[in-house]
Amino acid sequence: MSLTDLLVPTYTQMLNALSGWLDKASKQLPGDEVEALLSARLAPDMYPLSSQVCFSCLQAQEAWYRLRGESLPERLDELARSGQNAGEEPGSMSDARARIDRALSFLQGLAADELDACAHQPVSIELPNGMIFDMTGEQYVRDWALPQFYFHLNTAYAILRKRGIELGKADYVQHMFAYLRPGTVQTG
Repeated sequence: MSLTDLLVPTYTQMLNALSGWLDKASKQLPGDEVEALLSARLAPDMYPLSSQVCFSCLQAQEAWYRLRGESLPERLDELARSGQNAGEEPGSMSDARARIDRALSFLQGLAADELDACAHQPVSIELPNGMIFDMTGEQYVRDWALPQFYFHLNTAYAILRKRGIELGKADYVQHMFAYLRPGTVQTG
C-alpha cells in the first residue's frame, strides 16, 4: 500500500468522524454549553477539546510537507499556535468545523500518488526540547504521523464522552458501514 493510499483515506474518514462527533454534541447540548465544551479537558495539564481539533487537523496536513522535506506553510504554523493557545482562546464550534473542512479540502486536493515517492526519503522531527528523531518516510508515517493524529482524535472523543455526549463505537468507525454485507443487520 502506498503512503498516499494509506494516509488520505485514513485522515479523511477520521476527520469526517470528528465532524460528526461535534455535530452530535451540538444537537445534544444547549447552545451555551456547546461553546463551553471547546474548553473542556480530560485533565488539568492537557489541552482542551479546541486544541485537540486543531492538532488533529494539523497532523492530517503536516505529513505532506514533512514527507516532501518542505517547511510548513504559515497557515499550518497558525493552526499550531491556535491549538497551543486554545486554553485561553478556544474559539467557537463554527471555528472548529471550519478547521476540519479546510483539512478535508486540502486532502481532497492531493494527487493520487502525491507521496508515493517519499517512502524512503529521510524525515527529521525536532522537538522543542532539542530531541531530534531521524527516520524514513515510512517510519515517520507509521511511528509518528498516524500515532500523533490518533492521539489527538482519541483525546477529542474521550473529552466528548466525559462530558456526556452520547457517542459509541459506530460513531468512531462510521466509515466501516461502507463495507457492511447486506442483510446482516439485525432488526427488531
